[in-house]
Amino acid sequence: VSRTFDCAVPRDRERGLAAAVAAVGRGALVVVPTDTVYGIGCDAFDPAAVEALLLAKGRGRDSPPPVLVGDVATLDGLATGVPTYARQLVEAFWPGGLTIVVTAQPTLAWDLGDTGGTVALRMPLHPVALELLERTGPLAVSSANTTGDSAALSAAEASGMLGGAVAVYLDGGECLDDLASTIVDCTGPVPVLLRAGAIPEALLREVVPHGWDGEEETAFAVPAPEPEDPADADRPVAERPVVPEPVGPPASDAPGLPGDAEARNARNARNAQDPADAPDATDAQDPADAQDPADAPDATDAPDAPDAPDHPDPRPPGS
Repeated sequence: VSRTFDCAVPRDRERGLAAAVAAVGRGALVVVPTDTVYGIGCDAFDPAAVEALLLAKGRGRDSPPPVLVGDVATLDGLATGVPTYARQLVEAFWPGGLTIVVTAQPTLAWDLGDTGGTVALRMPLHPVALELLERTGPLAVSSANTTGDSAALSAAEASGMLGGAVAVYLDGGECLDDLASTIVDCTGPVPVLLRAGAIPEALLREVVPHGWDGEEETAFAVPAPEPEDPADADRPVAERPVVPEPVGPPASDAPGLPGDAEARNARNARNAQDPADAPDATDAQDPADAQDPADAPDATDAPDAPDAPDHPDPRPPGS
């Protein structure tokens, strides 16, 4: 037998939440108000309950239900590889009317249907829904209607379509809008709008300006390096002057760098005198021809030491 609780009355609200928590715990279905339309939900980790939810709506496993969460932190417990742009959307629109499709954690013990390894997640902006989620944990929730009918905007409308298939109806009053949540696919490198809804596309683009509908993923590319000339700061990257590559010997030939000794040894070996060209011992200087010591140059007249060989600075210009 189904029971309905008026959540506008504090005592009935508490009794209704307790009854809904008990129903979820035993694998039954509940109807709960959200910030968009009413939803029919169950324990997301109870495959039999999820199957009953799909049966009540007249759907098959090819239409897996989304999962409602009561806290943003739950996102990383249920999903993996969440891209930066998805986190930006969540930060801007959770709790609220945004559902994101992300890659599900592969180790989770649940069966939502034929998901292809993904899960649709949303955090609703409704006090009754959030309080229930706080007590139950994630719930598999779909719009509270039978397939082909309009989404229920009140508990009475939901009851008229779902009847005794639902154990507990939480009546949070009539929904002010009949728009379902906006759905964005966040499983790839750029966002894809799957369904327009409560969050207008223009607001989505304010948070994530680029990448929609196959646009170039400029918003998520590595930023261009700062131009050398501050005057180029406002010019497009394609129009900035190209900084030439440094010209000079490899870094290994630079003084004091690894490879210096090896390079010098190689050059010395190439420049070594051929033994055949060495002076013969018989060509030794005649002692009589030796320079008179008195004519030897004074030490102060010694020639200057040769300048060290020049090496181009290996660092890039402007560094």
